[in-house]
Amino acid sequence: MSNYFSYLPNLDYVNRIPSEQNISSYTEVKNLFKRVKLNDELFQDLTNFTKYQIVGDERPDNVANKVYNSSNYDWIVLLSNNIINIQNEWPMTNRAFELYMDKKYGVTNYDDIHHYESIEVKDSSNSFVVLKKGLEVPSDYSITFYDGALGRMSTVTDTNVGVTNYQYESRIEDDKRNIFLLRSDLIHTVVREIKKLMKYESGSTQFVTTQLVKGENINLF
Repeated sequence: MSNYFSYLPNLDYVNRIPSEQNISSYTEVKNLFKRVKLNDELFQDLTNFTKYQIVGDERPDNVANKVYNSSNYDWIVLLSNNIINIQNEWPMTNRAFELYMDKKYGVTNYDDIHHYESIEVKDSSNSFVVLKKGLEVPSDYSITFYDGALGRMSTVTDTNVGVTNYQYESRIEDDKRNIFLLRSDLIHTVVREIKKLMKYESGSTQFVTTQLVKGENINLF
C-alpha cells in the first residue's frame, strides 16, 4: 500500500509531545482520514474488469505484481473488490487457516458434521427438479411430492449429504479467492483521478497548498 499513501495529502497537526512546550509547533503528517469517491461508472461496468483466482498464499501485492507488474498497485486489487478489512475479506494463508480451524473446532473435529445439505431430487421422469441441491436441511429431511409421471404421491428420504467443518470453512475461503481485477489499461485513469480528488480546495483559513492544510481543528476530509 506504500504507493497509495504517497497520494495522500499532508496536514500540519499541533505537536502533542509532552516535552514540546511551544504550542505553535506543528508536525507534518499524512492525512489518513482523507476519503475520496471514484467514478462509479468505471467500477460498475463489468467490462472494465477481468476474473482472477487467488493462488495459494498470494497477497494483494503478489497479485498486483503478477497482473500489473508492480506490487505498488495492491490497493487497486483491494479497491476493485471493495475490500476494506483484509484480515476477514482476503483468503487466509494455509498456516493461518490451520490455526483458525484448531482454535474454532479443535484438531480432532475437522471431520465432524457442520450441517446437512440437500442433494438434487427429480421426479421419476427425470425431467422435473423437486428439490434443489445445496439447501441446508435437517439430518432426517425427506420430501413428499406429487410425481406426475407416476400419477401418485412419492416420498424420498435419502435427500441430504453431510458437510464437515473443514469443508464448510474451506468453501468460505475458496469463495474469497474468486476476485475481479481492473484492466491494466485503466490503471493510469484511476491514478489520475485519485491524484485529482486528493487535493485540498482553497477557501479555508487552514488551507496552505493543495497538498497541505494547517491547524488544530481542521477539516480532515
